[in-house]
Order: sequence, then structure tokens, then C-alpha cells
Amino acid sequence: MPKFLIQATYTPEGSKGLLKEGGSGRRAAVDRVVAGLGGTVEAMYFAFGEDDLVCILDFPDPVSMAAASLSVKASGAIRTRATPLLTVDEIDAATQRQVDFRSPGA
Repeated sequence: MPKFLIQATYTPEGSKGLLKEGGSGRRAAVDRVVAGLGGTVEAMYFAFGEDDLVCILDFPDPVSMAAASLSVKASGAIRTRATPLLTVDEIDAATQRQVDFRSPGA
């Protein structure tokens, strides 16, 4: 299953919701969204600094990740960045593919 690194920042309204529900309430909400799309939560951590939340999620396909992302962002409570994560084997396979690329100006 494709993995995604999620880095998120709560808006002021989202922070109010977190204060009301606590971390376990938000974890349950994330589990419900991800499981509803056929995925799993590998890890979920709260943080402070630039990001308030960091997750590693497994989804059956990128479309499922996009569906979750669109719905969550539409709430206005949280801003997210999703980064696809690749395994060592996937990078090894990528290094074996021939790519016809020319640098600009070369």
C-alpha cells in the first residue's frame, strides 16, 4: 500500500477543537477517515513548532489519499502537506528506468 507522510498545522479554529476533544479524540477521527478509505494509520504524533501533527498513513492508492486530503482541507480547521513515501526497492526500480532528459540549455 502506498505510504504518505502528512504534516499538518491547525488553524485557530482547529486548535480550539483539539483543546475540546484532546489528542485521543483527534486520533479516533483520523483513524475513522483513513479506515473508511481502506487505509491504516502507521504512526501519529502531535508536535509543536511549524507542524502540529505528523502522521504516516497507508492508503490503497493515491486517489484515496487525495479524497482524504480534500475533505480535511475543506473543513478549514487544518492545513496539510502530503508527501508520498517510497521504499528502498521502489527507488532501486526507479534507478533502473531509462529517462530521456536534457538539461535546459544543454
